Amino acid sequence: MTDSSIVEYFSGNEGYRCGYCKSDNTCYSHGMWAHTLTPLDYQNLIDRGWRRSGKYCYKPTMHRTCCPQYTIRCEAKKFVLSRSQKKVLKKVHKFLAYGEKEKHPQDESSETMMEHMEVSDFPQAIDMQSLKNIKVAKDLTCQEIHKGQTNDVPADNTALNHELCKEESLESPCNSASVDIPAVSESSHSITCEETSSSTSMQASKMDPDRPPCRKAKLIRRERKLQKLLKMGVSADEAKASMEKKNDRAKSLEDFINEPLPAEPAHKLELRLVPSALENPLFSQTFEESYEVYKKYQMSVHKDPAEKCSKKQYNRFLVNNPFQHCDDILCRSGYGSFHQQYWLDNKLIAVGVIDILPYCVSSVYFYYDPSYSFLSLGTYAALREIAFTRELNARYPALQHYYMGFYIHSCVKMRYKGQYFPSFLLCPETFIFQPIEKCRPKLDVSKYQRLEEDSNKGDPDGVVNLKEVMILFNKRPMIYPVYRNLNRHANDENLVKEYAGFVGRKCYRKMLLYRN
Repeated sequence: MTDSSIVEYFSGNEGYRCGYCKSDNTCYSHGMWAHTLTPLDYQNLIDRGWRRSGKYCYKPTMHRTCCPQYTIRCEAKKFVLSRSQKKVLKKVHKFLAYGEKEKHPQDESSETMMEHMEVSDFPQAIDMQSLKNIKVAKDLTCQEIHKGQTNDVPADNTALNHELCKEESLESPCNSASVDIPAVSESSHSITCEETSSSTSMQASKMDPDRPPCRKAKLIRRERKLQKLLKMGVSADEAKASMEKKNDRAKSLEDFINEPLPAEPAHKLELRLVPSALENPLFSQTFEESYEVYKKYQMSVHKDPAEKCSKKQYNRFLVNNPFQHCDDILCRSGYGSFHQQYWLDNKLIAVGVIDILPYCVSSVYFYYDPSYSFLSLGTYAALREIAFTRELNARYPALQHYYMGFYIHSCVKMRYKGQYFPSFLLCPETFIFQPIEKCRPKLDVSKYQRLEEDSNKGDPDGVVNLKEVMILFNKRPMIYPVYRNLNRHANDENLVKEYAGFVGRKCYRKMLLYRN
């Protein structure tokens, strides 16, 4: 069981202050401290409404909490750009290609509000102070689990572990065509951003009766595009063929991202993907720069005091994670937590913290240098992460979705996440994803809703069989009945049942629940 997840569960019966509506003692959630988590177990957890912040995993008590939080994901392969998202891509292109900035940027208040919550909001609904008071067992690792005692583990559970580990290894998204997810121990891959679009500046001309009739703007743009390709050394036949091919379909996200820059662009943007691990040399080399960007962002955008932006706090929530980077399966697969760094002219300006899991790329948090807020970096980073998900999906079909954290319909500022089409919300009762278009009318009526329309559908994964629940006791894995025989004074059956119902059968048959 060298690749097992080890967790401690905390029941959430006390309310605390909500970070969204600011009400006191109205926010409720259940929590777990994850000493270790396999990527597949965490994938199954987020598909049951869980979310992590560092090593702390939490699940909102949906029917009770003041601001219900619905897991939201975008189907990356079918993603369609909106008009405003295209504008952001063009804006970044103009800046990279020509150094141009918007003459009339968006109103500071609305733009900033979108930016600081873009991609994935910090878990504001959690009472961070209470996390400091949680007492957990000394960090447990899989290596500490005693070998043997296989008679304590049901045979079908052993087979299940084997199949899931095999599935996890087979579906590993490593060595993508142009983006190699690093072998977690050392390597990092740089992605050079070659993003531009053709110049949109057009000189207006006065009406002249002696001049020939004006041609359509589309035709003029085509001719300019052709001239640009010819200047870049592309043959006339290749240029025309390329343009005709592009005209057969709508311009995709990749078309916007991958258009070539001028020979001498005003700026160079480079993306680097590094493992989120202090012991990794590539991560440690840029740690100070990354932390300074985070601190500047939190103080400027969130108005946090300096003492709330310490390195300890930064490490706790955005660096430390439950994925074991030393684990052989993870090293082979490329799964785990990463920092996607945005370097502008060799200066770090933004960081996207992401989890790469068997079936998705999950956004954890995004922060940037406020000096570059005019670039709408939050939206831009979300689009880049969707493109990254699509790239992985092209080689690993199981990895299909981009998870954006939680959607909170009762909080207007959080509704922007539904603008990434097509988006789906997780039903809190059946844990089946539903198109957001069908969910909005229901949520307009009541902030908590069963989103699945078929009343006959239930939650089969939520059925609890205590004989299958895995326990870690005295550093030995065992099923719950064996644990009770060894610890007859334990009075935790209801707590274990509650835990098992929330994490689901896929997880409770695999993950080890720590008991002392």
